[in-house]
Parts: sequence; structure tokens; C-alpha cells
Amino acid sequence: MKNVIKVAALMLLVCLPCSAQQGDYKSAIFNADGTVTFQYKNDNAKSVRVEAQFANGDMKKDSKTGLWTVTLGPVAPDMYPYCFNVDGVSVMDPKCDLYFPNEGFKNSLLEIPAKTGSLAHDIKKVPHGLVEYIHYYSNSLKGVNNAIVYLPPKYNTDKNKKYPVFYLLSGTTDTEEVYYKVGRVNYILDNLIAEGKAKEMIVVLPYGNPTKLLPPAPAPAGGFGGFGGMGMGMMRDVVGDDITGDLMNYVESHYRTINDRDHRGIGGFSRGGNQGLGIGLRNLDKFSYLCSYSSFTATEIPGVYDNAADTNKKIHLFWLGVGTDDFLFGNARDYMEHLDTHGIRSVKEFTHDKFGHTWMNAKYFLDKSLRLLFNPEASEEAMKNGKPAMARTGQEQQFTGATMARLFPRQVTSPDYADGKVTFRINAPEAQKVMMESELLSAPVALTKGDDGVWSVTLTDNVNEVFKYCFVVDGTKIADPTNMYLSPDKGFKYSIAYAPANPFNVQQLGNIKFGRVTYDLNQNNATYDPPINEPAKAAIFLVPGKDDTIESWFKVGGANLMEDKLLAQGKTKPCLLISDPNAGNVTKSDLKFYTLKASDYKTWKERRAALEKLLTNLK
Repeated sequence: MKNVIKVAALMLLVCLPCSAQQGDYKSAIFNADGTVTFQYKNDNAKSVRVEAQFANGDMKKDSKTGLWTVTLGPVAPDMYPYCFNVDGVSVMDPKCDLYFPNEGFKNSLLEIPAKTGSLAHDIKKVPHGLVEYIHYYSNSLKGVNNAIVYLPPKYNTDKNKKYPVFYLLSGTTDTEEVYYKVGRVNYILDNLIAEGKAKEMIVVLPYGNPTKLLPPAPAPAGGFGGFGGMGMGMMRDVVGDDITGDLMNYVESHYRTINDRDHRGIGGFSRGGNQGLGIGLRNLDKFSYLCSYSSFTATEIPGVYDNAADTNKKIHLFWLGVGTDDFLFGNARDYMEHLDTHGIRSVKEFTHDKFGHTWMNAKYFLDKSLRLLFNPEASEEAMKNGKPAMARTGQEQQFTGATMARLFPRQVTSPDYADGKVTFRINAPEAQKVMMESELLSAPVALTKGDDGVWSVTLTDNVNEVFKYCFVVDGTKIADPTNMYLSPDKGFKYSIAYAPANPFNVQQLGNIKFGRVTYDLNQNNATYDPPINEPAKAAIFLVPGKDDTIESWFKVGGANLMEDKLLAQGKTKPCLLISDPNAGNVTKSDLKFYTLKASDYKTWKERRAALEKLLTNLK
């Protein structure tokens, strides 16, 4: 049985860009002239500013409605990150279901539909593939890593067919979810396959900063926060060893793949492009399709640039794209020229109107290059017609360490676990009062402001628990800006404190078998299947609470990891975990059924204890 978390590919169909599910107003209104009117409710705010990828604007408070409003644009249809800046602190839109997964910043996503026609990433009425979340033990990392796997629509229909694989990495501070939830690679590929414009393939989305999941190591001098304390070369090597030594083996042993260089590709956006090209060019015995989206890589790789004839024979597609308004344009253009100078064939694509180094560009490049992957005739035609690099003007911006430090400054660490304590921090130099709320606190606690404008509080109770919390900055609730884990709540989304010493922390579990959690958002149901071949004899209905979603028992409650551990220890029997008591896919009459309601317990600590007791007492 596969060790995966499956997510139905139609998930985003139920995630309206900005709904009126709280209160009686919409946070984004699309106007006929292409402009967007933003609205935000906050009676405590003194000033509010909307910060979107396409424009920023100060909002004014309507004395009658109490809503802060501003109209921006016009803007082209696409998906754009945005947030509200409330008295100097960034706040996600509490009325928007879509958000940008990231290690640091917390943005919502605004989806502006096309008035006529459609966009490459639109969710159309075509057959959709599956998106699976996996855990796998990485020997090179000595820990458990995450990845996401896209399977084409017919993968589970034709059980004998094998598929090529494209490894696709996201950028600096992105998680493995970004090319799925923001880049929408699955929907772009679904649409292209349905139209006969792309080959069926498996796409693997690795986590490009796996050291963030492992115990922290001292950062080298001059390291950048955005690379987890590592420079680009060191991070590329760590990720390369993990992908070629561990992830690739996992994928090829758990999925029906064609395991040769002619049927493997690798690439990515920004840092992921650097990693992908570096890994691919150093392993041309494993990869023959290379893609770089808004990036570049090393110009000294033995046996590659100095041996053009051999390199050109090995690479079926060398695809590079960048925006002329991208801060990486100078470096990317220079790299393209380097390839031309050394006689290395490539396909080059330039954009001029997608706001530079953005995911609007990444989606556009993805749509263009997916059409050529694993299609030898089409890729060869594109390579033959490849144009030279744009001529140098001398005005191109060059990427430097200072650029990285400015774009990705070293952030405070929160939560910070050390010496049996946990410290929470937030950088809010203009704030007058900061509190912390948590389900495990009987009352909010005050943070203390340091000379550097960073507020902090240290807790000594429940340190090894997993719990939800948020900050309240001058009366405004916000998720922890530097914590990558968000609770999948309805409305406001809390942060999740994952204690490293929590007994169900995935790193504590180590090299065991992991089960799968299948999210079927068409049926609004989630089901965990245990990771062993022995058939389940029981099923537990995990009923979500009032403000929970069907993800909550797994992403906050850790129900799947709890059973994984208990099974590995021989302390429970294989059991299905199901979020919906009315689930239509539960038809086995020989199962013994139990029910656990989140609403019967006040905290996730109590819910986990109840589930653990039930699992260990299964007969």
C-alpha cells in the first residue's frame, strides 16, 4: 500500500477566491472595467493598506459600513497573492479560502477570471488527475521528507501503463505545495492532456528546503535565511542527493514509471530552477529534459559546457524562460548567452508584462514547456528553432548576495523550542500591545517588546503538545508570520505549534511505513487507509468540530501519524479513519464502527488523547 496523503484534484472547485462566508460583505469585488475593489472589516485598525502582487493601495474607512475599501487596477485576469497591512503588520484575508503556502509570509490568493475565453490554470470540466502527499524516509538527510505527486487522469484506469516523470521544484521559502496550490500544475496539465497538447506524465513536487524539517544546524557565516542558513550551491547539493538518492527511488518503487533518462525531466522556478538545472546537468545519465523558470545555474560543470556535442546529444529539451522585468533577468540572460557561446542548444522564452519574478510568470512558462516534455518530435523542433539570448544592454539588474539578503531577510524564529521551553516571537516595532491566544491557555498572555522591535513570550507548560495559536496585535488577530504551518480552519486560520519532541512528530516516527489520507472534496470527505496489506477490521468516524474542516483531524490532530506509530509499535490494529459518518465509500459490512466527535472535547490535546485511547483498545 502506498505511503501517501491523497488529495482530490478538484479541491479548488470548492475554494471560492473571496467568499462572503463571514459577515455580509465580500472582500473582493470584480468590476466591469477590470478593476478590483477590496473590502476589509477591522474596527481596531488605525490604517489599512492592501498589498497585492499587481498594485498596492491605502484603504479608507467608510463611516456608514465600517468597511475599509480601495479600488485597484485594471489588472489582467490571473491569480495574485495579496494581504492587508494593518498598522504595519501583514494580515491574511480572513474571508478568503485560498492562501499561499510559504515558510514565511502569509498571503491570500485572489483569482480574477477571464471575461472571455479561459486561462491555462482554469479548473475546467475535463478529466482530472490525483494529487498525492507523500512522506518518505531520506537516508541522505537522515530524516523524513515531504513531496507531492501528481498522477494523470487515467493512471488508476489503465493499470498496466507506465509514465515518464517530471521533477518540479518551487522557489525560495516556498513549500512543496506551491506549484500545486499557486502554480496549479495539476490543472494546467489536466487541461493540456484533455486537449491533446501534452503527454501524460507523473509530476513530482519535492520540498526544496528539507533541512528546515530537520533539527537545526549552525548557519555558516554569510548564509541567507531564505536558504535555511545555506548558500545556493550547498542547498542544491543537499537537495540533489535527496532527489537522486532517495525520492527518485521512492517514486519508482511506488508508482508505474518509465525508469530511464529519456523519460525523466527536472526543473523549477527561481531557487528551484537553480536546483533543477544543477541536478539535471550533473546527472545527464538520469535526465534528458531540463526546464528553468526565472533562474540560472552554475557555469562551471565538468563535462557539460566544454563538451557541447555530447551534451546536445543527451539533452532532448533545454527550456529557459525569464521576464525582462525580473530581478534575475540579468543573470538569466547571461546564462543563456553562456549556453550560446559554448554551442549548447536551448529554447528561450521572454515575457515583459507579468510583474517580474512572480508565479504569474511561472504558470505561463509551465504551460509553454509542458507541451514539449516527453515529446521528442516537438522538443526537437523547438530546439532547432531556438533563438539566441537577447543582446546585452548594460542596464540589466544583476543578482547578488545583497539582493538575496534584501528580498529574504533573516527572520525571527517562532516558535523556538529549546531547553524544555518554547518561545514565540513577532516583529512588530510599531505595535503598542501584543498578546498571544492559544487553545491551551486559560487566558491570553502578553508578549514583551525588545529593543529591536521584536515581541516575545516563553511558555513552559504543554511544550511538547501540538496546538493552535495566534497573535493579537493591537486588537487584530494574525497568524504567526514565520510559522509555515497553518490550521485549515473555516474563516480565520490559526498557526499550529508542532513540538519537535511531540511523540507523533513525523521526524520522531523515523523510518516506518506511512499510511495514506485521501481527501475527496467532491464528497467533502477524508479517509485514512493504514499502510499494511492486512485488511482493516474497524473504522472510526472522526467528526470535525464547528470551525474545523475535513483536514483538521489529520493536519492538526495528527490522526494518521498516530495510527502509523501505533501500528509500527504493534499497539493497535489496522483501522480506517473517516471524517464523514455518511461517507458513501464505506460499504464493508464486516467493519466495526466507532465515532469520535471533535465537539465533545475542548482542545486538540484532549481529542488526540481520546483517539489514542480508542485506537489502543481496538478489538
